[in-house]
Amino acid sequence: MRVLRRARHLFEAHLAGPAALAVQSRRRLAKLARRRPAAPFGPPLRASVALRGLMEQYYLEGRTADGARPVAWITSGAPVEVLRPLGYYVVYPENHAAICGARHAAQAACEAAERAGYSRSLCSYFRTDLGTLFSGRTPVGRVPKPDLLVCCTNICQTVAGWYRVLARELGVPLVVIDTPFLQGGEQPHHRTYVRRQIETLAGAAERAAGRPLRLAALEETLGRSQEAAALWGECLELGRRRPAPWFGLESFLLMGPMVILRGTPQAIRFYRGLLRELRERAERGIGGLAEERLRLLWDNLPVWSELRRLSELLGRFGANLVAATYTHAWSDCADLMQPGDPFDALARTYLSVLLNRDLATRARDLAAMARRFRADGVLFHADRSCKPYSLGQHGLREKLARQHGVPGVVLEADHSDPRDVAWEAASNRLEAFLEGLAPGSGRR
Repeated sequence: MRVLRRARHLFEAHLAGPAALAVQSRRRLAKLARRRPAAPFGPPLRASVALRGLMEQYYLEGRTADGARPVAWITSGAPVEVLRPLGYYVVYPENHAAICGARHAAQAACEAAERAGYSRSLCSYFRTDLGTLFSGRTPVGRVPKPDLLVCCTNICQTVAGWYRVLARELGVPLVVIDTPFLQGGEQPHHRTYVRRQIETLAGAAERAAGRPLRLAALEETLGRSQEAAALWGECLELGRRRPAPWFGLESFLLMGPMVILRGTPQAIRFYRGLLRELRERAERGIGGLAEERLRLLWDNLPVWSELRRLSELLGRFGANLVAATYTHAWSDCADLMQPGDPFDALARTYLSVLLNRDLATRARDLAAMARRFRADGVLFHADRSCKPYSLGQHGLREKLARQHGVPGVVLEADHSDPRDVAWEAASNRLEAFLEGLAPGSGRR
């Protein structure tokens, strides 16, 4: 039976599927070349076609993965580099929930979880993930069942409870990596503590996969993660150009491979292509907007269900999101992924993620970002479902305005559940803020 599953997985995920997707990608590129820019936006990115194909290939592989290869479900901030050399197909429930949100499938999934007794006050990513598990309905077709669950608390404490629920529902082993919160910086004992847990993860992953982890393969995977993160960082830095060569909301989509394909050659190839295209656009003065009049920063996760309406509203004002703390978080740790001692490098990297650092560090980083990207203002998404990210935003806004002269506005919404997005109220507040930033308004 296992041999048959492997044969089917090989045929569908690595032969027939990629061939069909390649044909679709060529057709999409040809269609894109004929399409005129839709005002007020600039020409669409060719990389968007490559991104769609990459994501389709990723989820296609997952449909036949269980029983053919080991499968792990893992939090976005966990050391996936330990799993890649062991042949795991890796599922990121947060990414899956984001896709559900963007495709307007999150509400039904959340309601399925709520009918099972889970409170609406819980994270909408958690409710979306659990709801698709209970209902079996997902816009990606099918998500394979895991052999191992891996949770790292560096993004929030909610994930610990979330993955314990998954472990109970699915009856599979769970490894939790507890990361101390960095109040005032990393201490040597922090790294030692996390390193030991990552070594424990390696043992659990070996047992579930039925094969040993080779140190050389781990180092190679870590090197790939570092290269992809560095390339992504170079892409993001091009947002400093005026006009920025892409429309900033696109970056929330284009960061996808940095999350789900971290440590793979596919991620490196994608970001090399994206960087090449962005450099070409920057040299030719092609912007994400036909006329860039305002430059904004974004803090927190995106509002997946409202990306289109938010894009249209910003576009009317000539306002581009030239940088975001969320997208930059996936490149900031590239320098920590140094070869030589991979477990030490992994401990340093996953200790230092954005949400595991204190507010003083976040305030300093946000001010530096505003200077580097010459921002006219900051949009703070007070995300009902992501309290660790939203905590302190009003103070950050006031400090940035008072000390650095960069105004901000707080928009209350939710990253996935559309029932907690009051679009009329949020759009009215945003429009008033943008009108105040416009030339001649007296605020600039």
